Amino acid sequence: MNSDQVFEFFRRLAEANPSPTTELEYTNPYTLLVAVVLSAQATDLSVNIACRPIFEHIQTPEQMVEFGEEPLREAIKTIGLFNTKAKNVVALSEALIRDHGGEVPRTREELEKLPGVGRKTANVVLNTAFGEETFAVDTHIFRVGNRTGLAPGKDPLQVELKLEKVVPGPFRRDAHHWLILHGRYTCKARLPECWRCPVIDLCRYKPKTLPPEERGKAKPSAVRNASRGRSKARTATGPKARTPSASRTRFPPNPLP
Repeated sequence: MNSDQVFEFFRRLAEANPSPTTELEYTNPYTLLVAVVLSAQATDLSVNIACRPIFEHIQTPEQMVEFGEEPLREAIKTIGLFNTKAKNVVALSEALIRDHGGEVPRTREELEKLPGVGRKTANVVLNTAFGEETFAVDTHIFRVGNRTGLAPGKDPLQVELKLEKVVPGPFRRDAHHWLILHGRYTCKARLPECWRCPVIDLCRYKPKTLPPEERGKAKPSAVRNASRGRSKARTATGPKARTPSASRTRFPPNPLP
């Protein structure tokens, strides 16, 4: 896409959803950090369900450390990788108390030093909690960036760096929310809903998915070509994380961002 097309791409997403935000439920930067760490390879919905009773009583690192790893593990056992996540949440809480006075740091470098916190998690916290212009590239953004031609890249970091270069100023703070929601609900992995996409004419994905009422009328060759197109698009979405069978497909929005 050229710069004018990129601007129009985000202008339309902004028009459709003027105030996008994460679908993870949180009450402060600390609970957001915990929720995002728990959301790795899990749906926002499953994290929200598990965290609601936790966040009713736990709002600070000190309260989490007092709660303890074993009770936390039991509280989040419906979420994938709950053993490792419980250990990391308690460990990062201890690190926040020890190194940051119980406060969530406001730099990517300091956040990434915390147990269980990678670049994507740090970017979500910086953007959602502190309003920084960061781009947290998950599987949805990776897919949308490559499929549409907005920000093609071989891995999440390449897509992130491309977004850094191409996203216009007025849209930078909310861009990653728009892209996640677009990938989650419209530009889906298996069957993109092109017939209701607000940026269909700007997107390079071909062939476009027909509306449900027209698919039965399409010629067999057109159906085969559409199927091949979807197969090729899936190869560009990168490695996909397994999600718990009890959860629905994945940031309503990877929740005792």
